Amino acid sequence: MISALNRLVDLVEAQLADPFGELDVDGLATELGTTGYHLRRMFSSLAGLPLTQYARRRRMTVAAADVVRGDDDLLSIAVRYGYGSTEAFGRAFRAVHGAGPGEVRRDGGPLRSQPQLRFRLTVEGNIPMDTRLTERPAFRLIGHAARVPLIHQGVNPHIQQHIAALPQEEHLRLKALSATEPAGLLQVSDDLDGPDAAEGSELTYLHGVAVPSDAPVPDDLDAIEVAAGRWAIFRTAGPYPEALQTAWAATATDWFPSNPWRLRPGPSIVAVLDRAADFSTATCELWLPVEPA
Repeated sequence: MISALNRLVDLVEAQLADPFGELDVDGLATELGTTGYHLRRMFSSLAGLPLTQYARRRRMTVAAADVVRGDDDLLSIAVRYGYGSTEAFGRAFRAVHGAGPGEVRRDGGPLRSQPQLRFRLTVEGNIPMDTRLTERPAFRLIGHAARVPLIHQGVNPHIQQHIAALPQEEHLRLKALSATEPAGLLQVSDDLDGPDAAEGSELTYLHGVAVPSDAPVPDDLDAIEVAAGRWAIFRTAGPYPEALQTAWAATATDWFPSNPWRLRPGPSIVAVLDRAADFSTATCELWLPVEPA
């Protein structure tokens, strides 16, 4: 995985010299015996930012040097880096540097450089992960869904508001509808804007339960169809949601690089097995859809 991610970084660098070329992540993944989906997810988890955002930052870092040198007009520089107009180039430039190319040419800054990433092996994994694998037939998730922004750390207030808006009797009703594993009330994240989506990107959050694939869906509930396949299940216990988010990150840094599995498309599911009355601590299961690497 370390070698694959560094090959991916090299691919980004090669595209800087050929901005109209395709960043062929899927082709590289096939060559390496994995999938583009898994490669993007692992890059995002380990680098702390999506691949698309990293590539844009690198392009604008290199472009800034040309802007500051002042040897070429801004339109020529825009075209050199794959933009058809100075306006489009200016928007991308400002999104990275916080100032337009004209201002940077005049003032010499501000500039926010993105160094080239290199992934290196460090010794991790000193804490064993409580994991099991299970094969599940297709099933259906039903409940109350909402589009919310992605937040990597801490409590997501948008999800909190979504759940708090449901009356207590609705939670009891949903729990009674649970009819297959994963059991009980579930926190489901699905339909993220791509496998390398940035923080703030929208996802579908569903507060609900799992039922067989042929179970009827009440008219007032939303449904997510889940394909048959294998799941890796990680048990966590401790401060909530910190312990859960730490375990999610550790799947990328420790578990996937050490095991012959990769992520496949599908929702991530959290089942809360036990919790404190104020939800300050909880024991959870994180379900991730996987396939052989």
